[in-house]
Amino acid sequence: MTDLLQYIHSFTEFSEESWTILRSIITEIAIKKGDYLVQADKVCHSLFYISKGYCRAFNVQDGEEVNTSFYFENDIATDMNSYVFAVKSCFFIQACEPLTVYKFDKMDVLAISKRAPEIELIAKRNLQLIAAKQEKQLQLYRLLTARKRYEYLEKNQPQLVQRVPLTQLASYLGVKRETLSRIRNNRRQR
Repeated sequence: MTDLLQYIHSFTEFSEESWTILRSIITEIAIKKGDYLVQADKVCHSLFYISKGYCRAFNVQDGEEVNTSFYFENDIATDMNSYVFAVKSCFFIQACEPLTVYKFDKMDVLAISKRAPEIELIAKRNLQLIAAKQEKQLQLYRLLTARKRYEYLEKNQPQLVQRVPLTQLASYLGVKRETLSRIRNNRRQR
């Protein structure tokens, strides 16, 4: 859990007392490749800190899986809308590699937040980071061509380009696999 504590300290001061309280509600889970953290059409009641491995968020449109996000080490994975408003999730979150996650259940977080206000601050900060990540992704799609989106990922999120299979990456970028292959080949020839 050292990585989780470092993650928390990366954006806020956090007392030993608050850490002790927070640790009492954390569940460490090993998830097999292909298993789900979040299921579509079910309410998501948890935040998942990714300690090891990566997972993807996707939904199914016209029988095709459409990747909407990827979560790597030191990311928080959840369906924010489902978590905050207790509505059914619109997508799945699935392990792409064996995962080690730290799970935080919403009701537990709310209960201990009354004892340690720092914990409430961390929960809010994480939801803000998730919202900012989603906004950045929307901006990429609105403002950049597929080639420019790929170049952005190479520079700013190299783990996507290095670890995600080509078919899933193409879906995430909103292009056909063949189009992404051409973009990659053109980039290598430069």
